[in-house]
Amino acid sequence: MTLTIKKPLVFFDLETTGLNTATDRIVELAFLKVLPNGTEEIKHLRINPEMQISEEAISIHGITNEDVEDAPTFKQVAKELAKFIEGCDIAGYNSNKFDIPLLVEEFLRADVEFDMKKRNIVDVQIIFMKKEPRTLEAAYKFYCQKELIGAHGALADTKATFEVLKSQVNFYNDFPNDVEELSKFSSHNKNVDFAGRIIYDEQKRELVNFGKYKGQLLEDVLRKDPGYYSWVQQADFPLYTKKIFTEIYLRVKADK
Repeated sequence: MTLTIKKPLVFFDLETTGLNTATDRIVELAFLKVLPNGTEEIKHLRINPEMQISEEAISIHGITNEDVEDAPTFKQVAKELAKFIEGCDIAGYNSNKFDIPLLVEEFLRADVEFDMKKRNIVDVQIIFMKKEPRTLEAAYKFYCQKELIGAHGALADTKATFEVLKSQVNFYNDFPNDVEELSKFSSHNKNVDFAGRIIYDEQKRELVNFGKYKGQLLEDVLRKDPGYYSWVQQADFPLYTKKIFTEIYLRVKADK
């Protein structure tokens, strides 16, 4: 069985200044776009994060502040990147929890529209953890029978992720080969935002998933406590979470 791709699928990986998806920045990124006809396109960039890279991050990916001081900022390349992945599904390794939320934050800071709602999202790590719980290096060795050279480099990790997914599709007889079904399989939850502050219930209604209103319908909360929206906008939440709150807040106001 081979991997079925009905529309372009972009595999990607980020190297960053740290692990906080709301405040850390990208220092290197690699996109591997796979077209339905099998053609592959690569975009690989170093990025000036406009902040210091943590020593912990440098020890992992080896990219220093001096390495990126002359690189473009994300805002300078944001439109180019958005165009490259326009109309594409997205795949990555641990991308649901880290890479996608951080990438969305970067696009929001750059004032470039990047809608994730109509894309299938495949997280190869979740597939791997459900089937064979290990790291990307172990996944690559297990599925591809090769050692991963250049681990923790964005391009090497991106290419390895693509190879692992292709091998996963061939490895399991009961496994889907369609990107839409893989997206469903590689999802752990029903998050509305990437941080999981808002989740869907069985009727696809948005529920608050934290604090004193946890488990309550967000629309009901916003109706009975209008100040809650202002508090969220001033709190230390990711920009994407605030954007989702705004969309629902405006929907509630329109229904009055």
